[in-house]
Amino acid sequence: MSEIHLPDPTSWSGALLVSDLGVIQAHGDEAATFLHGQLSQDVSGQSANQARLAAYCSPKGRMLGSLLNLRPQPDLLWLIADRDTVPALVKRLSMFVLRAKAKLTDASSTLSVIGLVGTAAGAALGATVDAPIWSAQSAAEGLLVRLPDVLGVARWLWVGEAAAAPACLAKLPPLPAEQWQWLDVMSGIPRVQQATVDLFVPQMINYELIGGVNFQKGCYPGQEVVARSQYRGTTKRRAFVAHAEQTLTPGQELFTDADPGQPAGVVINTAVMPGAAPRCSALVELKLAARGAPLRAGSADGFTVTLGNLPYALPTDDAKD
Repeated sequence: MSEIHLPDPTSWSGALLVSDLGVIQAHGDEAATFLHGQLSQDVSGQSANQARLAAYCSPKGRMLGSLLNLRPQPDLLWLIADRDTVPALVKRLSMFVLRAKAKLTDASSTLSVIGLVGTAAGAALGATVDAPIWSAQSAAEGLLVRLPDVLGVARWLWVGEAAAAPACLAKLPPLPAEQWQWLDVMSGIPRVQQATVDLFVPQMINYELIGGVNFQKGCYPGQEVVARSQYRGTTKRRAFVAHAEQTLTPGQELFTDADPGQPAGVVINTAVMPGAAPRCSALVELKLAARGAPLRAGSADGFTVTLGNLPYALPTDDAKD
C-alpha cells in the first residue's frame, strides 16, 4: 500500500442520527443491581453525570455485546449498543432477571442517538469542550455524553426521546455519515457487531484499556476468564487501527505470509476513508506476534492491510511480546 495520507477532520462540524446504534432500556427499582451482576462495569455506583463502557460476556468470557451505559434516573438505565445486537442482548439478559424488579426492552424505536462533531456542534446543545471525557449532562430533553477526541476533534453523543431528536438536529448542520463512522473507527473504541459476537475476550480488543472493565466490582458472567487474562498476562491479541486500499468487512479474517494457513486476526469495525474511497480504515483484532508482518485480507493472497496508530498506548508488556 502506498503511503497513508489520512483526512484532516479539524474542519468537520455537524450532527447526524446514528442509525446503527440501538438502545436497551432497563427500568425498575432493582435494574441497576441486576445489571451490576451481569456486566463488566460498576453499574450500581454509576451516577447520572457519568457514562461508562461495559462488556456483556458469555460464561467463557467472550463478548456478546459492547455497551455504553447511561443512568438518567436511579431506576432507569440506557445501554447503547450496535443496533443489530440489541434484540439478542435483550432476550438473553431478560432470561436472568427472574424475581428482580427490573424490565428490559428494546427502546431503539423510541430513543434516538445523535452524533455531534466539532466544538460548535457541542456548544449548540450547551456542551463545553473541556467537560471530562465520559461525562454526561442534561441537554435538549436528553443526555449529552462527552466522547474522547479523535485527531483533535471533539465529539459527543446525544441520547433522548425520538420525538425530541428533530429539534436537536435542526440546530446543527448535517454531518456526512462517512465522517462520523471514520472518526468512530479512528477513536480506537471497538464495537461488537453481529459478525463478531462471541469472538473476543475484552482484553483482546483493548476493552480494559478504554475503561470497559472494572476489576474491583465483583462477579459477572465470564469474570473469572477476564480476570485470569488480566492477572496472568495471557493476553496475546490486541486491537489495532488499520488501513487498506479496498473495502474491509467486520468478521473478515486477516492472514500473514509467515503462516498462510492460519488466520492472524479478524476485522472488528470498518469505515470508508472520507474523500479517499475506496480506501478503508478499520479496527482489527490481531495476534501480537503478527503485528510486524505483512497483513492480507481474506487469505494469504488477499490485498494488503497496513497497521496505523491507536490514539492510546498499549501496555509495555505487550510491546515485549
